[in-house]
Amino acid sequence: MPKLTFKEVKSELWPAFEKLFGDNGACGGCWCQHWRVPQGGKMWEMAKGENARNVMRQLFVENKVTGLLAFEGDKAVGWCSYGPRTDYPRIERTEAYMRDDTEGVWCINCFFIDKHYRQQGVATAMLEAALKFIKKRKVKVVEAYPVPLTMDGQKLPGAFVYPGPLKMFDDAGFKIIQRISYSRPLVRKALK
Repeated sequence: MPKLTFKEVKSELWPAFEKLFGDNGACGGCWCQHWRVPQGGKMWEMAKGENARNVMRQLFVENKVTGLLAFEGDKAVGWCSYGPRTDYPRIERTEAYMRDDTEGVWCINCFFIDKHYRQQGVATAMLEAALKFIKKRKVKVVEAYPVPLTMDGQKLPGAFVYPGPLKMFDDAGFKIIQRISYSRPLVRKALK
């Protein structure tokens, strides 16, 4: 694994984030807005691309986004999004993740890794770092929405593993607390 350092995002890290995400905004113009847009369909189609880039830039400028960047030297090689669950309206509206006990809960919901750094343990290292940063904020419970790496016996394409693989969260001590379908487990971990 490369030697990494981790920085929580702040406005001056926008250029590094923007370079990491590239012209396509990571995947399909998302710019890490998938969970921030209240619903999919037309609303999502209108939100992604340049609109999503502008929204994310504004969140950075106003220091209203939480997450971390992984760096090798001066180069950003990975992104991990986390924050209060209430910052992500689409999670609140997704049936598989609806809960009555979400007050004060934070979530880890997206990983993006430079293609030259994948399959090297970067996501696992970012998860570890994210948990440390979240714990410093006195958060008691963190949840995630990982995916199994295979569906119907077929390996999932990398673009669909952005929430992180289930095994990575299992290995980090998260427990499945709700699973209404094979592909949508909700996992949680108490932070002590």
